[in-house]
Amino acid sequence: MAVTLVVRLTPRGGRDAAEGWARDPDGRPYLKVRVASPPVEGAANAALIGFLAKALKVPRSAVRLAAGDTSRLKRLELDGLDSTDLARVFGAPP
Repeated sequence: MAVTLVVRLTPRGGRDAAEGWARDPDGRPYLKVRVASPPVEGAANAALIGFLAKALKVPRSAVRLAAGDTSRLKRLELDGLDSTDLARVFGAPP
């Protein structure tokens, strides 16, 4: 079982934190996340994966970046989780 999570990442955000849900212009929900790491050589992506793994209490290997390596909007696949797990940790999407 895996769930897809769309994240809007803010690198150099001062701290690692989730800042709640928002919707894109087409109405699709995404989670706003900031990390302290800069967007250099994948450091921000690695920090995002580490943050999500820790928050969701899963191994880092259960969090995969599926799309958006160099984009602010990223699509991640989370193994062993479902949408209720995401809602429990980050709140329900709008």
